[in-house]
Amino acid sequence: MNTRPPLENASSTVALSVQFNDDRKMFSVGLNSGFCIFDTETCSLLKTRDFNAGIGIAQMLASSNILGLVGGGKQPRFVTNKLIIWDESKSQTALEISALLPVLGVQLTKSLIVIALQNSVRIYKFTKTPTLLSAFETASNPWGICAVSSRQHVAFLGRTKGHVQLLEEKTGNVKIIPAHSSAVRTIQFSPDGDLLATASEMGTLIRVFATSNCARLVELRRGIDPATIFSLAFSPSGTQLACTSDKSTLHIFDVPRPNSSSDNQPTEASVSPTSPGFPPHSGVVSASSSSSGNTTTSGNGSANDGRGKWGFLSKIPLLPRMFSDVYSFASTPFEAGEDQSAGTGGGIISGNGTPGTGRPPKGMVAWLKEDTLVVVGGGLDARWERFVVVREAMDGAGTASGQQQGGYGPQEGQQQQQDGVGSGATRRVCVRSGWKKYLGSP
Repeated sequence: MNTRPPLENASSTVALSVQFNDDRKMFSVGLNSGFCIFDTETCSLLKTRDFNAGIGIAQMLASSNILGLVGGGKQPRFVTNKLIIWDESKSQTALEISALLPVLGVQLTKSLIVIALQNSVRIYKFTKTPTLLSAFETASNPWGICAVSSRQHVAFLGRTKGHVQLLEEKTGNVKIIPAHSSAVRTIQFSPDGDLLATASEMGTLIRVFATSNCARLVELRRGIDPATIFSLAFSPSGTQLACTSDKSTLHIFDVPRPNSSSDNQPTEASVSPTSPGFPPHSGVVSASSSSSGNTTTSGNGSANDGRGKWGFLSKIPLLPRMFSDVYSFASTPFEAGEDQSAGTGGGIISGNGTPGTGRPPKGMVAWLKEDTLVVVGGGLDARWERFVVVREAMDGAGTASGQQQGGYGPQEGQQQQQDGVGSGATRRVCVRSGWKKYLGSP
């Protein structure tokens, strides 16, 4: 097997970073030659800017022409310790913010500029002359982890490994969430800002907290083996959570919420395996292809909360907690490409803290609708994939129509056949409905 990485041609276009805007309708890509912006739903190119030099971070401000840029790659366009607020409508720099160390993460709102450095987070008021509002020490943060919510909460790493700090902009109050025992690798708010999901460098558990009181609402198990979590994303209603990892698997979980329906999935949807965009060997990830390990599903009603994976074993006391944990109700492979990453986050950062000089981002996930989501990867083999969640009928044995026993092993946290499901019941599956190499032809 040839495990050598593909050689990078001097003229090759490489995606150094991938970031979605706040409503996930667009995503920006930092390139070794500039940046470009795509429509998330169709992956059509909206804007492009050629600097003939690298952009390690390109973060959009909502759907405006304002972007936060940080130089990156082998030939950075800007020094890496400076954030450039770029006005694309005027094709010029609007303002600059300098730091003592390389800028590793950026979040923009209409009122705030959040900059993540190696061991600190700096928060500025977004004005023509940005004012430093506060600065916080953090644990080592080589991935530039930080997030902002629609309720003007700012989340970033705590000073202690595994902790997360939650800042409320209006009051300036900071709450500490002891999220994990190992270092935090990924955080994400729900669209309404009520929930915060976290994953550690172990990658086995995802925890969801309420931002109102920092109470832990649910613990979700991705799998048993350690993995690097690439990305987390809540559905528009906040009742589902998607997760990608270096196992090249997309997981989808149900997230319990007060006063929300437990069954919010569409009842009618279909995807044709012969629809345009499928590579010759990709296969539709559905119940009929489970013998090749490409699908996992859940039952309907009480069976679709991810607790039915182990059947009666989950009810036996004193067994290891993995038997009673909540698993994903559906999962499917995504394409990590030839230049697979061992990293996470929207940008690629090397050991020396320079954006765009490490391994490329993969598995950046975002929801379009309650039943539709996309996964975007960077690097030389930069791909966009669209997935949909559909329902399939099950037979009396609790198996999806045409499905055979098989699929992923327990180490991937996959949910297998449910017992006791009667005829006429349905289960949700995740299928790929299209894909594209957005930096070139597929």
